[in-house]
Amino acid sequence: MTGRYRDDEGQVAIEFLGMVPLILLTLVLLWQCVLVGYTFSLAGNAADEAARAYAVGDDCHEAGTRNLDGAWASGAKVTCAPEGGMAHATVALRVPVLFPGAISFPFDVEADAGAVREDRERP
Repeated sequence: MTGRYRDDEGQVAIEFLGMVPLILLTLVLLWQCVLVGYTFSLAGNAADEAARAYAVGDDCHEAGTRNLDGAWASGAKVTCAPEGGMAHATVALRVPVLFPGAISFPFDVEADAGAVREDRERP
């Protein structure tokens, strides 16, 4: 009777090995979500900095890319324009795929910011 029935020895190891790809895929997706969120945060901060600089007459593009790391700064698009009494800045950044600096998704994350212009005479 003992030769015919086997116990469950090693079953946990087999189940774990079956789950490893699913666990790794979940970790990769979570990491990519972190990178997307971080890119949104960087774009918002860069737009704020660019708008403040443009509002006082400084270089908009330099201020918008000053605090960006190399992977995000290389593809950054910073534009500034006056809108009435406001300085408006838009920053577009590429979202990296898994590792910053390797490849990026084919879409940009955009952020807008505005500040009151201070580089002109006020009435």
